[in-house]
Amino acid sequence: MLKPGKTLAAVLVLLLWTASTAPAQQWALDMFKETDHDFGTVARGAKVEHRFTLENCYVEDAHVQSAQASCGCTTPEVPTRVLKTWDKADVVARVDTRSLSSLGQKDVTIKVVLDKPFPAVVELHIHCYIRSDVVVQPGVVQFGAVAPGAGGRQRVAVNYAGRGDWKILRVECGNPSLSAEAVETSRGRGQVNYEVNYDLVVTLAPGAPAGYLRDEIYLVTNDANPRATRVPVPVEGMVQAPVTAHPSPLYFGTVDPGKSVTRQLVVSGGARFRIVGAASADPRFQCAPATAAAALPGLPVVFCLPVIFHAGESPGKASGKILIRTDTGSAPVEVAVQADVMPPAAGEGAEANPAVPIVRQPATTARPALGVGREL
Repeated sequence: MLKPGKTLAAVLVLLLWTASTAPAQQWALDMFKETDHDFGTVARGAKVEHRFTLENCYVEDAHVQSAQASCGCTTPEVPTRVLKTWDKADVVARVDTRSLSSLGQKDVTIKVVLDKPFPAVVELHIHCYIRSDVVVQPGVVQFGAVAPGAGGRQRVAVNYAGRGDWKILRVECGNPSLSAEAVETSRGRGQVNYEVNYDLVVTLAPGAPAGYLRDEIYLVTNDANPRATRVPVPVEGMVQAPVTAHPSPLYFGTVDPGKSVTRQLVVSGGARFRIVGAASADPRFQCAPATAAAALPGLPVVFCLPVIFHAGESPGKASGKILIRTDTGSAPVEVAVQADVMPPAAGEGAEANPAVPIVRQPATTARPALGVGREL
């Protein structure tokens, strides 16, 4: 048994440790836009995903070491793990209901471990109610790669087992490039319940904008339970653009006041084209003449486009867009550009709190001491 003096000492040590680790967890939590998401009602067989966005609002680089879910039905991914000042990244939570042995309410915790600038753990929470009476096969309306202006049509099966008067009343979608129709194919008594089958036909318009398509359409049913009336069905695809530019967004990182930094954009297309203009509404971002790479048969045409950022004397966050016009007749290619003008923060070398990173201050006033906060 511990003596009273040693017991008190142990308590004091525990309190000091708790006080020192609480801010360390909070600084990491402050980088996340949200930490909780409810998918609502999900059909059995469906695959749904949500992206938790985090942004590094600190001077130091942040690094996501790992992300692990409490349930095997959820697969977390972190495509971008190193975040410099003002960089954004996503923790992608994918729920595959086909791998579940039990249905009903599911609550999953994702532990995101950061090891830089300091160790911290952030818990993300997702919730969904998986219906046992509605099955979507396959679980995603997948368009795959779509050529520019081609559009497309895909079909998935929706099967219901339960009430004999169950119906899909309508299909809703907020994306103007998508339209969908649920066509009843059969209805009758099965071995246990009534079985109702639908073909869900989803159409992608030929004028769909280029880029990754990730959306949901909703089956609106006549279920008595208000939570069960809307059943989401995910839609995915990639609409290819005639001309693309990478990387997008284009980050310049932290730049000292009065300095200039150059980054390269790679502009490519499947057919021969020329860049007829490239500019930004923000005069701090300027484009130099593009140079064409050697064209080889069967390979995309590639241009290297230098983009120069001229930092002013005032510190702060600079962001804008580069519009690249070509002779293809298609809409200009947009590339977001971002830079952070900031001299070394006052007191960066101090040891006010070694467990808390330095907030990157976008305002013109200097921050005199270390601290934690989401000041964007």
